[in-house]
Amino acid sequence: MTSQDLFTAAALGFVRIAAISPASRVADVSFNVASIIAAMGEASRQGATIAVLPELALTGYSCGDLFRQQRLLEAALAGLDDIATMSGTHNIAAVIGLPFEADGRLFNCAAFVANGRVKGIVPKSVPPNYSEFYELRHFSPARYASRNTVDTPLSHAVPFGTDLLFSANNLPNCVVGIEICEDLWMTEPPSGQAALAGATILLNPSASPEQLGKSGYRTELVKQQSARCLAAYAYAGAGAGESTMDVVYGGHSLIAENGLFLAETQRFEFDTQMAIADVDLQRLNHERLINTTRGMSGQPRPMRMVDFTLAGVNEELAGELKRPLAQLPFVPADPAQRAKHCREIFAIQSAGLAKRLLHTGSKGVSIGISGGLDSTLALLVAARAFDKLGLPHAGIRAVTMPGFGTTDRTYRNALALMRALGTTVMEIPIRDAVLQHFKDIGHDPNQHDVTYENAQARERTQILMDLANQHGGFVVGTGDLSEAALGWMTFNGDHMSMYHVNAGVPKTLVRYLVQWCADEEFSGEAAEVLNDIVRTPITPELLPLKDGQLQQKTEDTIGPYPLHDFFLYHHVRYGMPPRKIFWLAKRAFSPLCAGEGSEGRDAIEREAYDEATILKWLSVFYSRFFSQQFKRSSMPDGPKVGSVALSPRGDWRMPSDAGSATWKEEVERIRNGF
Repeated sequence: MTSQDLFTAAALGFVRIAAISPASRVADVSFNVASIIAAMGEASRQGATIAVLPELALTGYSCGDLFRQQRLLEAALAGLDDIATMSGTHNIAAVIGLPFEADGRLFNCAAFVANGRVKGIVPKSVPPNYSEFYELRHFSPARYASRNTVDTPLSHAVPFGTDLLFSANNLPNCVVGIEICEDLWMTEPPSGQAALAGATILLNPSASPEQLGKSGYRTELVKQQSARCLAAYAYAGAGAGESTMDVVYGGHSLIAENGLFLAETQRFEFDTQMAIADVDLQRLNHERLINTTRGMSGQPRPMRMVDFTLAGVNEELAGELKRPLAQLPFVPADPAQRAKHCREIFAIQSAGLAKRLLHTGSKGVSIGISGGLDSTLALLVAARAFDKLGLPHAGIRAVTMPGFGTTDRTYRNALALMRALGTTVMEIPIRDAVLQHFKDIGHDPNQHDVTYENAQARERTQILMDLANQHGGFVVGTGDLSEAALGWMTFNGDHMSMYHVNAGVPKTLVRYLVQWCADEEFSGEAAEVLNDIVRTPITPELLPLKDGQLQQKTEDTIGPYPLHDFFLYHHVRYGMPPRKIFWLAKRAFSPLCAGEGSEGRDAIEREAYDEATILKWLSVFYSRFFSQQFKRSSMPDGPKVGSVALSPRGDWRMPSDAGSATWKEEVERIRNGF
């Protein structure tokens, strides 16, 4: 793959789809055809290459006994061929609903058009016949079809049946399955079988009338089916142009992907409305690869695969990405959702530590408190776990261990927080012990290298371990998920503990968790100290101060945590290649996006980085992630809290000797392409 090919739709695995509710008139086929063609043209101009339009869109859903009129059926067939021809000139594939006659029966069908032809026609499996619906008066269920091909005026031997899938021959994993309206409401929708047989995009032309509460129910149904099928699901609803004799149609069209809501239309509009979204086929395929229970309920029914060619797959993706893209994927942007997120994580952490205390019969723990974010969160979790078990906070042996780089600010905050929480407060300076150690091993204390730094971390760990032995407790670790990913911890130093409460929490989320604790879980002096800790720079405080000021900030050395957490999320959670992570990062961290977000104390802090900076730290990420696996292979127990975890006993099992060359080669190709 050349550098020019790295960012095409095919290379990145994106396909843009549109769910369209066109302006319509009941039984006015000419108007509807013109409206559909115009809508498909507009969707194509916006970059969509696949579209779905409503059920019986060519005629209108609410035609009643007019469906028995031969003229209406002929006009619909002629209109279908016009739309098929247009699909070739406008480079867009589409699913359109129409009534279709075969062997003396009328079927409610969805036609798939692409490349200037009708590629296949799918009949509705279950025409509803209850309440306001009386489809069986006019249409037969799909099971009564007696043939598997049909003819249209311009196309012969067109595949016909519910066993059709449509596969793009030039885009991997792009397979379209179709079900029609009520099919989705079945106990076992046809889309489930289509997904098992390989469909990644499920299209539903529908005509679902509105009533109180139905739009929310419909949205959840589409989201849930997309999640169950590990697929994208696009639903196009008939619009307000339908007859309102007894019901009203709202034109509700929406798109979801594996449970994630992507886009929807405005309801109750008479002009054309469309929802457009970029579906990530690579991400869906990754989900299917790791979900080993998928399909264990039995073999999928045999399906016929119909090829078509998708437009634009060899073109470079440019412009706005039409799907949610978070700069901080671990941190919800919505304050209410973020608070809910933090509450759940804090509960998981606290319950995990409480269970370990119960199991070991321990009444105490030792924990090192630096006055930084990670150790603060671990201490808060310990306090809540002790509360859960009815244990006094005095059993938490909180130890501050000032060293060569400890600042007054972190020192004061550590002591103040320990006192405010009622823990047993201990202060054990490590300077003399470390200097003696340097003398023992013959290390010059003026040489501020890795030995200088790691000796301090290991001295602190030794103190905590010995205190735990002395008082019959165990050590609570303070490191986080991001540090484990990058190996930013001292092996057999802060890397080690008896229980690692922050093991599943990424660095970018720690700050918000501590802030949430200050806002909702703790009060008084504790909350005041927490608010100051939230504003403290991230540093290990291992190098000597200069005029009382820090000379060492973690992100100056290993790179910005917002970038590394972004890389980590997309690398581990979705197995994305470097080209895609870089392409997404460019958009997420664009200077144009840096000012976005909510205002005030609940605002998400946004950063901006140029392409060179992103590439620099992406290369560092791969180097550190691969070379530091040996530390993760011997990590202590700790609770998983989110969808990304690196426990060697759980989510991430990787050989310590794996090399990063394959990934870094692509990073270099990207760099050479600019």
